[in-house]
Order: sequence, then C-alpha cells, then structure tokens
Amino acid sequence: MLVDDKIYLGTSTRPEYLALKYGNRHGLVTGATGTGKTVSLQIMAEGFSRAGVPVFAADIKGDLSGIAMAGTPQDFLTKRAKDIGFDDYTFEAFPAIFWDLFGRQGHPIRATVSEMGPLLLSRILDLNDTQEGVLNIVFKLADDEGLLLLDLKDLRALLVEVQERSSEVSTKYGNVTTASIGAIQRALLVLEQQGGDGFFGERALEIADLMRTTPDGKGYISVLAADELMRSPRLYATFLLWMLSELFEVLPEVGDPDKPKLVFFFDEAHLLFDEAPKALIDKVEQVVRLVRSKGVGVYFVTQNPVDVPETVLAQLGNRVQHALRAYTPREQKAVKVAAETFRPNPAFSTEEVITQLGTGEALVSVIEEKGIPSMVGRTMMRPPSSRLGPILPEERRSIIANSPVAGLYDTAVDRESAFEVLAKRAKQKQEDEARQQQVDEELKRQRTRYDAPARRSTRQTPTEAAMKSFARSAATALGAALVRGILGSLKRGR
Repeated sequence: MLVDDKIYLGTSTRPEYLALKYGNRHGLVTGATGTGKTVSLQIMAEGFSRAGVPVFAADIKGDLSGIAMAGTPQDFLTKRAKDIGFDDYTFEAFPAIFWDLFGRQGHPIRATVSEMGPLLLSRILDLNDTQEGVLNIVFKLADDEGLLLLDLKDLRALLVEVQERSSEVSTKYGNVTTASIGAIQRALLVLEQQGGDGFFGERALEIADLMRTTPDGKGYISVLAADELMRSPRLYATFLLWMLSELFEVLPEVGDPDKPKLVFFFDEAHLLFDEAPKALIDKVEQVVRLVRSKGVGVYFVTQNPVDVPETVLAQLGNRVQHALRAYTPREQKAVKVAAETFRPNPAFSTEEVITQLGTGEALVSVIEEKGIPSMVGRTMMRPPSSRLGPILPEERRSIIANSPVAGLYDTAVDRESAFEVLAKRAKQKQEDEARQQQVDEELKRQRTRYDAPARRSTRQTPTEAAMKSFARSAATALGAALVRGILGSLKRGR
C-alpha cells in the first residue's frame, strides 16, 4: 500500500493515493464535528513527513500532538487496516517541533510589528476603514523615518509621537485624528489583555525553521498549540495568514517540484474568512494562487466547503469530504454545494452519500495525471501510524527540550527600536529646551543689566543639527531598504 511517490489515504473500490507531485495543488478537508477530520489531517501529515516534506499544522484540541509518538495496537485500528487491505500497517513516531504563541506548550513564535504590517494588524485589531488608514500613516511614518516597530510598546510610542505631531503628519500624509489614535490604542490594550503582546517582538520566526528534515530524510511536523490561541480567533487566523504570506515572500520560485517544499494545514479555516473585508479575501486568493509556485501546498480544514470563498475553493484540487448533516435548509444547500465540487461517480449519488458517511469514512478526490481530478470515491480512511489523541505533558516537555530549535526562540530579545529612539529624542528635546531656557534667561538678565535689545538666536544648537542630520540619514538608509509584500508585511533583508 505504501509507495514512494504517493500518500496512501485509504481504500474505496481501489487504493486512494495523493500523488506527491500534485501535493502543492492545495486541498480541502471538510466534515461535521466528530466525523474524523483531525485523523485525516494526521494521516496526511504522516504521509508528507514520511516522504521528506515538512509540515505545519495547528493543533486546535491538542489531539494532533500524538503524531510525535508511535501508536499502540488497538482492536479497532488493526481491524480497519485489515478491512481495507492495509497489510504493511505499522506504528511509528514522526519528528515534531511544538510551537506556541504564548510559549507555554512549545517554543514561542514571534513576529515584529513591522513585519506584520498595517493590513494584517488592522485585521487583528478589528479596526474600521478610517482607523486602518491612520495605522497605515503610522507605518508609513515609521518607514520614512527609519523607526523599527518590533513590539507593541514601539507601536504605542509611535502613536503618541504621531498624536503630538498631528498637524505636521496630517499635512504630509493625510488627516490623523485624536479619536482614531485613541481607538487604536484601546484595541491594542484589548490585544495585550488577550496575551497577544507576547507574539510581537524578537527573535522573530525564521521560515527555514519550519522546513527542517531529519538526518534520515523525514520532514519535521511543526505543531502549533492552538487550544488557548482559539480564544482570540482573529489573532489565530491573522497569524496563520501572516505565516502564509511570509512563505510566499521568502521562498524562491520552484515551479512544479516532484514533491512540495512545505505543506501548510489551516484548521478552522472559516475564521480566516468570517467578516473579512473583500480586499483581504482578494489578497488571500492571490497568495494561495501564487504560493503554489513556491512549492507550498495549502490545505484548508473546516466543517463545510461553503466556509471557503469560491475564488479560493476553486484552487483546492485535493479533496477529503467527511460526513455533513442536512437537517436545516441551509445545511441541505451546503450538502448540495459540496457534492457539486466533486467529479461524479456513476456508482452512487454524491449528494446522498455525504449524509450517510460513517466516522473515519470520506469522499476522496485528488489531482491525477494532467491535473485532472479523480472520480470521487467513497473511502475508508487508513488508520494513523502515530498515536491517536494527545501526548502527556512530560512527553511534550521532553520533545521540546530535545528539539532542533531548542534555545533559539525561548528568550525574548529587546534591541533598540522605535520606543528607545523616541525616548532618546524626547530626552534630547527636554535637554535642548532646558539649555535654551538658560540662554534666554541669561540674555534677559543681560538685557535688563545693560538695557539693550537682545535678539534670540534662531540658529540650531550643535546637538540639534547633529540629531536632525542623523535622523535624515537613518531614515534615508532604512527607508530605502524597507519593502512591503503582497499583504503589507515587511520583507526582511534577504
């Protein structure tokens, strides 16, 4: 059943395989709660890892963490393997790296505010169009003046700076109101209370650390602990979208490789599109379409195909559809839509079968030769080789301690950035004002003493001249190097 250039998914009237060379044609795993989506994700991740393809997947309920440990023989697993003719079924562990935005159940993942960019940050903060416009001005000012926005205190400091210079900024970039600044500051406070402040900062995640392989050629499976993250669904969805955009910006063009460079599973995918503005959905569609040429396969996991916009859905060639319920008119319509996305099989009615599938059973259609989707097959999915269910806390700690990225991200770095630069400017301004006040007082005393008119000097002090010259040169040097990508995130120097 196991072959070198394909991933065995299960058996219908024939073995169902996902060809590795079409693994970057993207995919969709759908089905109602409890129908087996997570297990399907697990066996696909195993298959890609076994073939040397790194995988990134979010672990919504903690169940996926078992992929790091070998499974144990259980009657229902061995029976399933026997029923589908899976004679070479064995148990094995797969190399895993655990990540956690909050740093509790895995290595911390961080991104800088500058790298995230105004479009995605506005999505996290749930800003309206006017507030998003002001945030764009804030980022533009930072880029122009060479101010690095690494963490949220940098952004807060720059918001204060923009407010103090509102007349100047409004004249140069567009209207900036106190109300909009205040709204952004309040939204940042909410994000901090949800724990989002720990995500922004350094050391920022290097995409290369998601693309590791073991000495024996297996791809590492990066598992993001997302049970706590799901309490902040906007942060979860926007973070994964940022990662997807980073993959697009960082990786070189590879065309259609023999196997993907990385496979990215986007669980609870509906969160990405819920209440998302059309401009953002258009960007997502563009990234999904273009990232394929970078060798990245994107697999959306959600309850129903209608959760994904049609423009994105049309690009998802590999489909695994678990059971759907059809009790309400809306659910019945969703079943019909799901059935229509498959190439029909004359042996059965796809629309009827979708509501009849048992747990661990799915309709499968994958891309075959010449890019044509296979005829849909009613498939008994293969049992996983790794453990079903979560690992123990002590097992997780051991894996984290022996991880190939152990120590790289565990300690936050706080180098000089906008907060420190603006604090120095403010201190220098106070010192210059104090010196000028001393000069004015001395001139006043001399005027009083000699009863002669004195004119205040308008010349810059040497310190003022040096500071302005430095600011101009820094802004010019850094501004020339600041380039933003398709979703507005900052491209790192590469």
